[in-house]
Amino acid sequence: MTDATVLEDISDQVATITLNRPDRLNALTRQVEEELAAAMQRADESEDVRVIILTGAGRGFCAGADMESLGEIGSVDWENVDLEDLKQQIVPPVPRPNTAVDFQKKYSYFPAISKPVIGAINGAAVGLGFILPLYCDIRIASDKARFGTAFAQRGLIAEHGVSWMLPRLVGISNAFDLLYSARLIDAEEALRMGLVSRVVPHDELMSTARQYAGHLASGVSPRSLRVIKKQVYEALFQTLGDAIETANDEMMASFQCEDFQEGVAHFLEKRPPVFSGK
Repeated sequence: MTDATVLEDISDQVATITLNRPDRLNALTRQVEEELAAAMQRADESEDVRVIILTGAGRGFCAGADMESLGEIGSVDWENVDLEDLKQQIVPPVPRPNTAVDFQKKYSYFPAISKPVIGAINGAAVGLGFILPLYCDIRIASDKARFGTAFAQRGLIAEHGVSWMLPRLVGISNAFDLLYSARLIDAEEALRMGLVSRVVPHDELMSTARQYAGHLASGVSPRSLRVIKKQVYEALFQTLGDAIETANDEMMASFQCEDFQEGVAHFLEKRPPVFSGK
């Protein structure tokens, strides 16, 4: 038995990070958020980890904010509150040196993690629990997964950058649909919208996610993954010309790295690659 609200397991260079409040459908508290940020940081810094999987314990991925926490906010005497101070308490930044400020916010730090982050969505992902998968690089859903924004049903708004991220994944009209109505959608509709990359039978979710993560961990260059991830997220703020210039510079750098030499060698020698990540 453990009091940890976030579990960590490393196997075959894949870190599986699990939200661990199954009795509350993994609803988020400050403790969960802090433990999650720390676990992600450790996985990012570990030389034993090349890929990260994020999932939930039990039958839910994440039911959003713990309603007891929301109740506390609702009882605040707003006439005597310093709004800027309260905002820093509720949505503190996640400082990351040498990272764009956009990727140092409460949930938007996932893109600043240098390794691929795969969301394995095992059940309901609602409210804040809907936000976490948006910032994963790839989302694989169980056929039992459900998705919903919930914000408008609580008298809230599109939180934590959802208004920026969601339209880039599903298009503006679908984003408005999900945000306006706060309706729940099933995994198949999420797949049609482009919210998830694939849907698999519930019992096969983790094996599918681990198999894919295993391929990324051993079959391709960790250095390439690191640079490509940075390129893609930075390109969201660049012109096409800027993205091309960045790619040209990175291509020259890649020609000089160990992984490029190994990438050519293993192909010519018809053997599995042994990438160093350098």
